[in-house]
Amino acid sequence: MPTYDYRCNACNHEFELFHSIKDKPIKKCPKCKKLTVERLIGAGSTIIFKGSGFYQTDYRSDEYKARVKAETSSTENKDKKSKKEKKEKKTDVKD
Repeated sequence: MPTYDYRCNACNHEFELFHSIKDKPIKKCPKCKKLTVERLIGAGSTIIFKGSGFYQTDYRSDEYKARVKAETSSTENKDKKSKKEKKEKKTDVKD
């Protein structure tokens, strides 16, 4: 459903209204309550994308995904090794 811009010719109150394309334009001003409202011609609004498939990262190649996975797993392995080494050093110090 689009957003429409309106202006009251009596009090110059400008406002936006969100309603269906099938709905008739309103005539009554919400501020002064007079029947002098007209719908303005607007530049339109931006498109709102919802869900996946709209970002550059959603279309990464299989090769890229494999490289990222390999890098991530190698980083995790390094972290595990350093944690093991720290534990071993702690146990050596206690003896």
